[in-house]
Amino acid sequence: MAYLFPDSVLLIFCKAPVAGQVKTRLQPALNAGQAAAAHSQLTHFTLDRAFRQPLCPVHLYCAPDSGHPFFAQCAKDYPLTLLAQRGADLGERMLNAFVETLTTHRHAVLIGCDCPSLTIDDLRQAFLALQKGHEAVLGPAEDGGYVLIGLNAPQPNLFENMVWGNETVMTETRWRAASIKLKVYELAMQWDVDNIEDWQRFVRETYMPIAEHKEMLGSSLRNPE
Repeated sequence: MAYLFPDSVLLIFCKAPVAGQVKTRLQPALNAGQAAAAHSQLTHFTLDRAFRQPLCPVHLYCAPDSGHPFFAQCAKDYPLTLLAQRGADLGERMLNAFVETLTTHRHAVLIGCDCPSLTIDDLRQAFLALQKGHEAVLGPAEDGGYVLIGLNAPQPNLFENMVWGNETVMTETRWRAASIKLKVYELAMQWDVDNIEDWQRFVRETYMPIAEHKEMLGSSLRNPE
């Protein structure tokens, strides 16, 4: 395949869709099974977008490992590589993924599976920024975190001893990047799916009819309108 960025890799972090272990903040509006189905749907939405253009190779970093049948099916449906996340917390897992990837490639961009506002143009913009000499790319999120980080070299200072999952992550990351004088490029603000209001926004703003979302999740999905 002729990639637009053959020296780059897109890293996608994803948890296995196990009921009660993913998208728990969508409950009780959705039950545990529906929340897991929502996670699966967001993952497929992310993968569809990632392969909309031949940007670069894609590595799906799986948690707790790559053995769940969902990941095997993803590897059948999309031309991606399955890898296991390694590390005690999110920061260590992300850093390890960058260390592994940047030993063989010049640029890497890492995203999750729950940011439907992130477009293929945003991904292309991130890789271009890295190609043009920026040392890091960040995609800030409305909730104070970030939905994308791209690097040309591992940067442990951006990941170690970070308190994840709060509204200060992006601010802290900016400060840390400035403290080591990284040349940073920022994408436009994005939103991700953390709670039921975000899920309802996803349902409203995607092209899939609401009826199809309801059929996928079950008839008890709350009407987003």
